[in-house]
Amino acid sequence: MAEQQHSHPSGIPHNHGGSFREVLEKMPPEPEFDKASGIFQQLCDSTRLRILWLLCHSEECVYNLSAAIGMSSPAVSHHLRTLKQTGLVSSRRDGKEVYYKLADTQEARLVHRMIDDVFEMNCPNNSIR
Repeated sequence: MAEQQHSHPSGIPHNHGGSFREVLEKMPPEPEFDKASGIFQQLCDSTRLRILWLLCHSEECVYNLSAAIGMSSPAVSHHLRTLKQTGLVSSRRDGKEVYYKLADTQEARLVHRMIDDVFEMNCPNNSIR
């Protein structure tokens, strides 16, 4: 005998009596997941993670970041561009020099906390936590 499927108004085929429908109603729209996925992708690259770690704790130019991680300036600039596009890093120009730092956003502060927790570091700037 074939099992009958009963569709509920929420589009969920089974009602198991839990709070799944309530959770589903609060689920962010798909574009928000796309944005979050972009942020998490930045953390999956060890070079970008090293750059983020440095920028969580200081503001710096491409040349110093390049020297610190042993990569060419164009390669570091490429990583900074992707970090900036996802809103994790911001920049400012001072004459010919461009300085980068962690952006002042909720997502960037969360990434900062995650990085510090992963590396079990106490940030010198305690106001972030």
